Amino acid sequence: MLNSSLSLAEKYDYLSEKFRLGYKWLMEADINALSDGKYKIDGDDITANVQTYTTQPAGERRYEAHDKFFDIQYIAEGEEAFGVCPREGLTVTEAHPERDVFYYADPAGNSTTIILKAGDLVVVAPEEAHKPCCCVGSPSRVRKIVVKVRV
Repeated sequence: MLNSSLSLAEKYDYLSEKFRLGYKWLMEADINALSDGKYKIDGDDITANVQTYTTQPAGERRYEAHDKFFDIQYIAEGEEAFGVCPREGLTVTEAHPERDVFYYADPAGNSTTIILKAGDLVVVAPEEAHKPCCCVGSPSRVRKIVVKVRV
C-alpha cells in the first residue's frame, strides 16, 4: 500500500533501488527474532527502527514530518490508526532539525486516517506529515518497523 498524492508519486520513484533494499530487508528479516532498536540496512542512508509500543488515543498523538528521510512504516503485529496529510500550511509546534523531526498542530482539514494491520505498510514522503501510533478503539500492543530511506 502506498498512500500519496499523484504529484508526489510522480516526483519520487518508490521502486528505486533504495526503496527496494528497504522492502527486501522487511521481507527477509526474522522480525520476530529482532530486539527493539536500530538496524543498518545500507549505512546511514537506509536504516530500520524496530519498535514495540501501546497505541494511544489520537488526541494524545502529534503529526510529525522529516526533511531528510522517507518513512516506510510496516506493521508486523497489531493494528493502528495512522493519520496523514500534506505538510504544507501546517503550524509547527516543535522542531528538532538535528534529529530530523518536526511536530505540527492537527490540521483544520485535508487529513486522512487509515487503519494499518499486520502486514500493511505505508510510505510517507518528506512533504507529508503523519500521525502514527493511534489506537483503533482501545489501546493495544503494536510491533512496527520504520524503515528510514534518505531522500
